[in-house]
Amino acid sequence: MEQMEIFKEFTIEAAHWLPHVPEGHKCRRLHGHSFHIEVHVSGPLDPLLGWVVDFADIKAAYRPVEERIDHRCLNEVAGLENPTSENLARWLWRELRPALPALSRIVVKETCTSGCIYAGDAEES
Repeated sequence: MEQMEIFKEFTIEAAHWLPHVPEGHKCRRLHGHSFHIEVHVSGPLDPLLGWVVDFADIKAAYRPVEERIDHRCLNEVAGLENPTSENLARWLWRELRPALPALSRIVVKETCTSGCIYAGDAEES
């Protein structure tokens, strides 16, 4: 059966600081980003419907997660006390995976030129 990967993009506005970087590092101060998030799902192409999964299903799975992180201080979200892009991507994976078992990767971009790609680990895949 044909395998495909699809994705849906989201944007959140959020503040954070990185508590473990050295004193004087600019990211130790409270600051904000327009985080761009991609949620990727892989699977067989349904021969009748012609898709892997309905994009609306990805949006529905993401909506309750978005409520917890959009226009928030990420450091105050349980599990995101050190909200690097890497930790945010891993957190998103763990939050979304139960609703999206075919989740294949999370992409988090905190700026136009900096981001992270997370595809789970052996225990989570």
